Amino acid sequence: MGLILWLIIFIVSLFFLIKASNYFIDSAEKVGIFIGLPAFVIGIVIVSVGTSLPELISSIFSVTKGVSEIVVANVLGSNIANIFLVLGISALFAKKMHIDYDIINNDLPFFAATAFLLAAMLINGTFSMFEAILCIVVLIFYIVSILHVAKKTKNSEIKKEFKSVEKKGKNIKIFKELGIIIISVIVIYFSARYVIDAIINLSSILNIAKDLIAVSAVALGTSLPELVVSVQAARKGKPELAVGNILGSNIFNAMGVMGISALFGTLIIPSTILTFVLPLMLVGTLLYFFIVQDRKVTYIEGFILVAFYLFFIGFLFGLI
Repeated sequence: MGLILWLIIFIVSLFFLIKASNYFIDSAEKVGIFIGLPAFVIGIVIVSVGTSLPELISSIFSVTKGVSEIVVANVLGSNIANIFLVLGISALFAKKMHIDYDIINNDLPFFAATAFLLAAMLINGTFSMFEAILCIVVLIFYIVSILHVAKKTKNSEIKKEFKSVEKKGKNIKIFKELGIIIISVIVIYFSARYVIDAIINLSSILNIAKDLIAVSAVALGTSLPELVVSVQAARKGKPELAVGNILGSNIFNAMGVMGISALFGTLIIPSTILTFVLPLMLVGTLLYFFIVQDRKVTYIEGFILVAFYLFFIGFLFGLI
């Protein structure tokens, strides 16, 4: 009976997660266009932060409940899922994604730098309060700098999208869209939380080890919003939102989730995480860097990324 009940909860929660993410991406884009942001920046600042809320909330819960080792497993596992699974599936749905935004000069180096900075902080098996504060400062600096760059960016696509919106109605109902965003984020949060609870309980019923749950099931569960939003964006022909969402989410996870969670208590860094998961996250970061630097992601590259994630899961569960 328990297995069937949690399967129902998983399916229902996933349905609401998909619907809420669909509403969220539409309203986030309209708000971004209203204030004049390029689509890629919308993905980084608005969409990525909203879809990263499950990682942040679940990590804070982990610290307060005395199981802080889940935090680093959640962050690294989520970043791996974002790079390999989310970007890979998005590319498979879109067939080929073209990125107009200047990703190389503005954001890609920062994305790689934060991943290696986090790795340098974790390599000694500890995560201090100084490192937590440094992560938060770096995140704030990134958000401020990307908004500053956005003000100077003359994006013809934004003008085209803005005119398209104007044709539907000269005045965007900004408060209505903000309200939809807030409600959608709340639904995304609770839906993702129940999805995570369902995955954990299903894993427990099937006698899967706790350490594997943290880095696989929990990480995958908290990455579902990124997956749904990015796939929806790719299907709607908005690759900047999909790629920007992944990039922004990983930066927010590495700097924001780790930094903010550490303010609530000491983070335990399991040695098993450092021997396989951390190196694979760095490999994924380098792959992401080389794949998107030419401003396009192909179907074949998407297939390769998904294959990497299947290898990751297979290795964790001893299938390889």
